[in-house]
Amino acid sequence: MASNSIDKGGLIRGLGLIAAISLILGNVIGTGVFFKARVMTCNLGSPTWVVIAWIAAGLLTLAGALTYAELAAMKPKAGGEYVFLKDSYGKIPSFLYGWMQIFISKTGSQAAVAVAFAIAVNDFTGGGLRRVFFETSILGYEFEFTTLQLVAVGMIILFTVVNCASVKTGGYIATFLTFVKIGLIAFVGLGAFMWATGGDFGNFQMTNSGGTCEGVAANATYGSFEYSFAAGFAAAMLGALWGYDGWNNLTLVAGEVKRPKKNLPLALIGGTILIMILYVFVHIAYFYVLSPTEIASVSKDSAVAKIVAERFVSFGVGAAVSIFTIGLMLSSIGTLHTSILSGARVPYAMAKDGMMFKSFGNLSKSRVPIRALIFQGVWACLLAMSGSFDTLTDYVIFGSWIFYALVTSSVFYFRIKHPDLERPYKAFGYPLVPILFVLVSSWLLINTVMSNPKNSLIGLGLIFLGLPVYFILNSRNNSDDKEENGN
Repeated sequence: MASNSIDKGGLIRGLGLIAAISLILGNVIGTGVFFKARVMTCNLGSPTWVVIAWIAAGLLTLAGALTYAELAAMKPKAGGEYVFLKDSYGKIPSFLYGWMQIFISKTGSQAAVAVAFAIAVNDFTGGGLRRVFFETSILGYEFEFTTLQLVAVGMIILFTVVNCASVKTGGYIATFLTFVKIGLIAFVGLGAFMWATGGDFGNFQMTNSGGTCEGVAANATYGSFEYSFAAGFAAAMLGALWGYDGWNNLTLVAGEVKRPKKNLPLALIGGTILIMILYVFVHIAYFYVLSPTEIASVSKDSAVAKIVAERFVSFGVGAAVSIFTIGLMLSSIGTLHTSILSGARVPYAMAKDGMMFKSFGNLSKSRVPIRALIFQGVWACLLAMSGSFDTLTDYVIFGSWIFYALVTSSVFYFRIKHPDLERPYKAFGYPLVPILFVLVSSWLLINTVMSNPKNSLIGLGLIFLGLPVYFILNSRNNSDDKEENGN
């Protein structure tokens, strides 16, 4: 009984199947489904191609989830991907993965959704919240400090404190907020067909022409002189993959899931399929109400779904926009909450291996890694100060998918080197599905480097900054081992 409720590392297995699915939906459904249609329409021009990009990204995500389900059920330990990489490719790749999660992926996504929450609050107040304190230029990057960054930082602090409670409490909160997220997508999607004025499936025959496409790179903007379809589709896929990002996060808290050999595969696969259905449905609804040019012209500080809600005349525009905006705030909060909950388990697992500061491995009385949570919160606050939603999400996706591909490929190592390991679930379509996932991920990353070399190199540079830290920590651990052995 005790072994079923407490993981060997001391974490409590307090997350049931519903809570596990809620963590996936809570991590994934947040901001991308409401914000990214604008950029993707600028990238591809055609509503049909935008929907195809969402389907392609969903199938790619599902291929990853099918493979991750085997790995997670085989090794249901805290840290998930970090453990898979360490046991297959060794310390350096697993450390760089953990470094990327701590300093780019997890904290970057937390900062992005906190900024999205602040944008939603600003919309709710009719733009009255946003006040600029100062503006400057740093290395060619225009930076402004506003009240929105302060709101984002405040939310990160609040939910870091909330997650210092028990994991069971976190699971209850995630479950509640997940139902809010599903309800919000249903409200916008169904409302588009029931209450919106001027809806027309003829919009699917149109392409973006003259949309403002604020902040979208020229070589990835449909209709521009520099446009390349490959660059546009790759950029659109990055946008869609941000919308799906978080599907892997359940593996990070695998050491806290009840009956992990059964519940982990069910949650990973079932949750991913449900999300893909919801995303495709709501994007069809967007283009039914708005033309591609209208969507491409939406401000980068607003959500396409909000503009759709403004067409719900028979429902009541004011009421519709208020419901959507409050729902978006709760959706952002849900993603922030689950991301903070799962993200702290990576530095915890690394600390247990001696590959991160030892204090990150300490548990509170409620059996949560409280110091890892606090450090994660501080860094996420610093990233949130940038205030740039799209820049943050681009860095997160590029860094994350390098390691998604690497983790997925580890299934081949385990199948060949450890054929006798217990596998409660075996990846559907093996070896074709994981091979396709790795190949498509590689194509996506290569296209991203070619179309946006500056940001790609910055992303790679941030990852490889972890190498000197690795060698320092590894050297310290070797010295400690020698002292313990009396050498």
